[in-house]
Amino acid sequence: MQIYGPSQAHGPHGINAPHFTQRTQGTQAAAANRGVDRVEISAAAQEASQAAETGGIRHDLVNSIRNQIAAGTYETPEKMDAALNRLLDEIG
Repeated sequence: MQIYGPSQAHGPHGINAPHFTQRTQGTQAAAANRGVDRVEISAAAQEASQAAETGGIRHDLVNSIRNQIAAGTYETPEKMDAALNRLLDEIG
């Protein structure tokens, strides 16, 4: 039995080494014509990877909000209206 492919299965061999797989000339030519593998990572995947590394916490945003709260500039009438509208949309 001869199977040529990714697993290179072959027939029975003796117990003693060496064991060789038989390659045809077509298999060698196909190996020479293979392209180079390439990986492209999307921006969304990069952001997901960074979120996984930091536990999903955006420290720069947290620090910015903390500074705004400490300065008394975080709560604005616009933000309060938006929060109230979201709450009413969720309830109703």
